[in-house]
Amino acid sequence: MYKQIRTKVSIILKISKYLCLKFKIILTDTMRKSNYDKKPATVIEGECLIGWPAVLEQLKKERGSKRSYILVVECYHGVHHAEIIQQLQTLRPDVFTDTRTLFKTPAEIATMTAPFVTDDPLFGYRAPLTYQDFFDKEKTDDFRKKLNDNPGLTIVYGHGAAAVCPSCDLLVYADMARWEIQQRFRRKEINGLGVENKEDAPSAHYKRGYFVDWIVCDTLKKETLTKVDYWLDTHQAEQPALITRDTFLTGLRRTVRRPFRVVPFFDPAPWGGQWMKKICDLDNETPNYGWCFDCVPEENSLYLNVSGHLFEMPANNLVFYQTKKLLGGPVEARFGQDFPIRFDFLDTMGGGNLSLQVHPTTQYIREKFGIYYTQDESYYLLDTGKDATVYLGLKNSPDPDEMIAALNESQSTGKPFDVEKYVNKWAAQKHDHYLIPAGTIHCSGSEAMVLEISATPSLFTFKLWDWGRPGLDGLPRPVNIKHGASVIDWERQTDYVRENLINKVTQVAQGDGWTEERTGLHENEFIETRRHWFTQKVVHNTGDSVNVLNVIEGDELIVESPEGTFEPFVVHYAETFIIPACIGNYTIRPHGISEGKKCGTIKAYVRY
Repeated sequence: MYKQIRTKVSIILKISKYLCLKFKIILTDTMRKSNYDKKPATVIEGECLIGWPAVLEQLKKERGSKRSYILVVECYHGVHHAEIIQQLQTLRPDVFTDTRTLFKTPAEIATMTAPFVTDDPLFGYRAPLTYQDFFDKEKTDDFRKKLNDNPGLTIVYGHGAAAVCPSCDLLVYADMARWEIQQRFRRKEINGLGVENKEDAPSAHYKRGYFVDWIVCDTLKKETLTKVDYWLDTHQAEQPALITRDTFLTGLRRTVRRPFRVVPFFDPAPWGGQWMKKICDLDNETPNYGWCFDCVPEENSLYLNVSGHLFEMPANNLVFYQTKKLLGGPVEARFGQDFPIRFDFLDTMGGGNLSLQVHPTTQYIREKFGIYYTQDESYYLLDTGKDATVYLGLKNSPDPDEMIAALNESQSTGKPFDVEKYVNKWAAQKHDHYLIPAGTIHCSGSEAMVLEISATPSLFTFKLWDWGRPGLDGLPRPVNIKHGASVIDWERQTDYVRENLINKVTQVAQGDGWTEERTGLHENEFIETRRHWFTQKVVHNTGDSVNVLNVIEGDELIVESPEGTFEPFVVHYAETFIIPACIGNYTIRPHGISEGKKCGTIKAYVRY
């Protein structure tokens, strides 16, 4: 059966590619030339050593003539162990310890993590584990007793190295951002912490990472972040980059004192479209792009341009190190070291409908998954094609039992689910804003370019119906009717949706050449959004909350400090950018080819 599905998918992709090329010709006449920056970076002075020879030479210099010397190399999940170990061995250590040899057995770790990984194909429970839970006590105690017996060079490498050997002469951290980790999942290059699961599906890897491994890694990283002597970037195989602690911390301090962007990443989808190919200047050979994540710091990278060299790190490092300055005091008090606002793109222009879905309520996500806030969201229509639609809310007076039975029948038999019998289908226009508090059934229809503004938990989408199509791997995409049925708000019906969730636009202020509008979000959601239309300078204030903005109209804008506290920052159409809370006052105005033209931004921040 799967072979037949794969054959059908292959045919669909070939047809899709042909249609994409045709569609691209149509788009070319109507869309602007791309000036979207895919590699934004914070520029700093400093030394960035490129390549293993330069990296190893620097480590040798640090040791100098010291005879007894302990080098600890901590690493994040996802690094290529074989590559790093091979290179470290060229330093000719007298003793080399790979911390994986100190771990409990894979079977023991699998048993320990089972309650958090769970049997659910997509969802687990947030683990309260640290590296101490992974180490075998007897092996670790024996290692520590012998640690200072070696009079020569000792290298301790691997996961939890800084925890098992907290005192050392030099601490190096080999870091890794989650997007690259996910690419390595797909290429079957890496295992989870202490287990042998390289051949697992990417979704299973992601689940283990999200609920177990990344929590463990982040806990230690937060403890050691300011103690690390050198940071090692190994995102590109065999092409490492090394910077000092001072350069690393200087880069983060500089980033939080100015507007900045994280590094966006793009991904195909079964329903993906063609809009981003043109606007974001992407690979035309790829059949489609459905996703763009351009403000999810826990997933995105952050670039430092160190004297002309790009150094890549997880954007979460900034959140961990500069929490209060980035998020603001009230936001930090509420969310800790979680960046609470997410901006991403969903492109169905020339594509298909997203899956019909619903997100869990706060009570449900806490009870079932150990997450303390939920994925409330909204769809802002950045652009639309002909006959664009959004599915949102239930028809009036639905029969819950009948609808759930119909969904289950569709899942078990393949019979199409009659979506429009139960769910509202709304005609969508450019710059519409649809509010989607948790529990509301929804999905974007085709011909829509959605800027999704939401809370950060990014895994908790309960698919109810996926239009009978397979995923890009040719296999049926998992749905979650049982979870979804438990959280659907059956009172979110046609009249309620029309009155409360669609284009709730209120003008709140205006001035010379500008207008400010409130467009949401729903009263149940903690995110506030404000849209500005302007031909002249607009004055903003962060209000002690991180601000996240997207350029919804206009080719080029410039963000400036009235007090001159940061250098002018230029942004372009469709780019998402972040204003740290500590900045306070800032202004935005048309710039370059956009001067004198009507421009627009939408801004999100945490209301309190």
